Amino acid sequence: MSEKPAPPCPPQEPPAIRTVAMPADTNPAGDIFGGWLMWQMDLAAGNAAARRARGRCATISVEGITFLSPVLVGDEVSLYSRVLSVGRTSMKIAVEAWRRERESDEMNKVTEATFTFVAIDAARRPRAVPKE
Repeated sequence: MSEKPAPPCPPQEPPAIRTVAMPADTNPAGDIFGGWLMWQMDLAAGNAAARRARGRCATISVEGITFLSPVLVGDEVSLYSRVLSVGRTSMKIAVEAWRRERESDEMNKVTEATFTFVAIDAARRPRAVPKE
């Protein structure tokens, strides 16, 4: 008899952002907008990018976003980000979004994506990302 594999767990590090889905974040059917979730993911990725670049950054692309399950009003959404790679002026940031129902401790992944950012200067032109 084989055991069921353990359900996936969120990353061990603290989330970049934790928020609660509110009624104002819904579409006319009462479901949380996918765009709201992408916005939260972009904020989480932007935090990681700005910290790594030590300054202002701009989103230039998002790859591979797939919505795995819905986020409902009242759910706590935790967003985890990590730097995947750093180029001369750009960075790839992985983001995972996990939801927790208000009355539960169980979490499940609702989406993930890879964001690409470019470090920019005061004139909004690309600048080099500092070496670690």
